[in-house]
Amino acid sequence: MPLDAWREGEAFFVELDLPGVDPDCIDLDVERNVLTVKAERKSAYGENSDMVIIERPVGTFSRQLFLGETLDTEKVEASYEAGVLKLQIPVAEQARPRKIAISGGSDRKELGS
Repeated sequence: MPLDAWREGEAFFVELDLPGVDPDCIDLDVERNVLTVKAERKSAYGENSDMVIIERPVGTFSRQLFLGETLDTEKVEASYEAGVLKLQIPVAEQARPRKIAISGGSDRKELGS
């Protein structure tokens, strides 16, 4: 399962090539920041076929991706179109950059006052 993965803004994207796979034969699981993709490509020919060339793999395939702690695995979105499984995983709120206010000298209180 060849894939591309990248971060864009506040989301992480993954695209996996699964040509010829029925969407009902794709299974996605997330457990402890490990995303598992399982897919099955069934044979298009029958047992009595006289095959000349067989180059396209058939059977069950799986791939695991180890997701960082900064991703929100509760909100994974998946779609499948034209043989490509597309995943979008948002960056967790607590991992997003944020501004920290700095108080000025007049806001300070002396210890013991």
